[in-house]
Amino acid sequence: MSFRKWHGQKPVRLTKREIEVLSLIAQGKSSKEVADALFVSKRTVDFHLANIYEKLNVTNRVQAFRRAAQLGLIPFEAFFSGNES
Repeated sequence: MSFRKWHGQKPVRLTKREIEVLSLIAQGKSSKEVADALFVSKRTVDFHLANIYEKLNVTNRVQAFRRAAQLGLIPFEAFFSGNES
């Protein structure tokens, strides 16, 4: 698990799988594409996203990217990996 504090609030804990999902989403992949890449169902990816949103106290993907980057939960490079032509 990844542990980080954010401005004195309780630590945010994302599982390895949640970080994988968030990193792939940050690359612009759809939930279905993430599911295919991780060999899980789209419903499982959506479940992970719901958990991520709750843990980061956000309501959408853009907010999740920003918060995760601020907390150092995903590397900045995750936004660009896999998008090279």
